[in-house]
Amino acid sequence: MHIWAVANQKGGVGKTTTTVALGGLLAESGARVLLLDLDPQGSLTTYFGHSPESMPRSSFDLFQPMADVSRDALQQIVLRTAYQNLWLLPASTALATLERKAVGQEGMGLAISRTLTLLWDDYDYVLIDSPPTLGVLLINALAACELILIPVQTEFLAIKGLERMLHTLGMVTRSRRKPLRHVLIPTLFDRRTQAGMLSLRRLRGTYPQEVWRSVIPVDTRLRDASSRGVTPSALDPGSRAVRAYGLLLKNLLAGDYLASATS
Repeated sequence: MHIWAVANQKGGVGKTTTTVALGGLLAESGARVLLLDLDPQGSLTTYFGHSPESMPRSSFDLFQPMADVSRDALQQIVLRTAYQNLWLLPASTALATLERKAVGQEGMGLAISRTLTLLWDDYDYVLIDSPPTLGVLLINALAACELILIPVQTEFLAIKGLERMLHTLGMVTRSRRKPLRHVLIPTLFDRRTQAGMLSLRRLRGTYPQEVWRSVIPVDTRLRDASSRGVTPSALDPGSRAVRAYGLLLKNLLAGDYLASATS
């Protein structure tokens, strides 16, 4: 099983879209994919037509004592999507209460790592949609994954806010005592605007060793896919954004995705 976390401590940068787009493409390739929603806002859960306010079982259950978590119990939480090879482990708004409950409880930062071991043979990939705030949920996502995908909107304030995410990543890396691979993914890029071009140039200039070599462009087909609750590649496999996500996935699978590799 490969575990990727999609994370950024800023909202509106394309985390959920990236999770769904890559998950859909992986599933279409034949991989068994689990999408795990760890955001109390439940955007990923809502994307597939479920309400985070009324989920009887959700990723909140993964934070119960290990004695109460089993493989069978986990499989009862997982929901089938309309797509072959693609499953959803939904979120609920109850996740927002975990910060308070985590105080004084040891091991809460590794809850996702422990429970995913129970599903190790059931899925080829787990993609975690992470919350935009630093806390026990984001720490769990970062601790569990082998690769962090950091969507960054090509806009000045989004790039400025990236510093917080990289600081958090540094803390987690030190606590793990081993390198944690990550890649910055320029999103919502509009080459028609000077602001977009300048922001992309600044992103690549500031983080030359960490940024993906290409971009995810602004594409209304992504919004159309979200409004219909379908994966972008199912709605329009030839759209600009889907082709870009296809290239990203190809680069990720090959381990050849950083801009510095071509310089």
